[in-house]
Amino acid sequence: MTKNQVDIAIIGAGPVGAALALALADTGRSVLLVDRAALPPMEHPDFDGRAYAIAAGSRTLLDDAGLWDALPFAPCPIEQIRVSDGKPGRPASPMFLHFDHRDVGNDPFGWIVEARALRMAINRRLAESNIVLHAPATAHVTRHDDHATVAVSGAGTYRARLVIAADGKMSSLRAEAGIAVTRFAYRQSAVVCAISHERPHGNVALEHFLPGGPFAQLPMTDADNAHISAIVFTESHAIAQRLATMDDARFTTEVARRLGSHLGTIRLVGKRWTYPLSALHAHRYFATRLALVGDSAHGIHPIAGQGLNLGLRDAIALTRLLATTDDPGSPALLARYQQARRPDNLMMLAATDTLDRLFSTNSPPIRLARDLGLAAVNRMPRLKRAFMRTAMGLGGRG
Repeated sequence: MTKNQVDIAIIGAGPVGAALALALADTGRSVLLVDRAALPPMEHPDFDGRAYAIAAGSRTLLDDAGLWDALPFAPCPIEQIRVSDGKPGRPASPMFLHFDHRDVGNDPFGWIVEARALRMAINRRLAESNIVLHAPATAHVTRHDDHATVAVSGAGTYRARLVIAADGKMSSLRAEAGIAVTRFAYRQSAVVCAISHERPHGNVALEHFLPGGPFAQLPMTDADNAHISAIVFTESHAIAQRLATMDDARFTTEVARRLGSHLGTIRLVGKRWTYPLSALHAHRYFATRLALVGDSAHGIHPIAGQGLNLGLRDAIALTRLLATTDDPGSPALLARYQQARRPDNLMMLAATDTLDRLFSTNSPPIRLARDLGLAAVNRMPRLKRAFMRTAMGLGGRG
């Protein structure tokens, strides 16, 4: 093999692309990884409140990539989830849905991992690996029937048997391949922050449905002798913009109105962030010598915290399929990858879109119907177990 020949080139070193590169390298594949951004600045040395919900079934890739044990800050397990309905400033409806991980086994539903912790682990593992890494750099890809060439700015040209697009929702590789995309524009923005609170969260996550959109409180590992949670909620663009410009005291009051009083006095920790929301789905997941993973293939509403998990499960499926063949870019293998992942991703897109439209409303008849629905599901153990296993990325068997 020549110096500039690799088995697989991955464009995009975000969590999905980098974890996939590390997992493939550990199986003996030679890997080229290219990203437009320099990686160390992504680490954000100060706590900034952003976090990922990693489902139990998605952790496999982080284990295979050696990332889980390299996390510098301990992840927090999610052991219970409470789903409720209400309005800001008012008590939650007495009709709710409660999930306990012990109903499906000993493992938690998942873990909340600080975004900076995962980035630090990725950078550390990349530095230790034999992956050919170029960042910051740009890549120009030319695909042929039996290989692809990747011209990397300032680093020459590589020959690869498969190129993996992990370059995000505006993927240039997807566009260059002529793969069409269906997009869904939501009239909402996500508001993200972290809080410290007086009472411990008990490893319980809250999903509270409000007229403006879902409000989530996600338990994080205690830090500096304080109880910490991540907050993710959605509002209209106009309200989200007002929240972004409020002073800390007023913003904290708005968070408290949505959260309720069960955690006691709260305080804003770190920064706050707002992101306009949208969803997308690529009509195909592959082209000649090209596979799409993560946000380049799909994006969903954050209502269930499943976006990154779907990308990690793409990578798990692709890693397993690549272990069965000598030619990582064969059309048959790429078709099997699409067949393995497209139904799951489409189902989650439909489910999150439906949930957002059902719960982001203040219509009294709809609110009553969904409250009754939550209470009914709470009394159906087999259905609850199926929902729990799906959320954990383990399938829906009861």
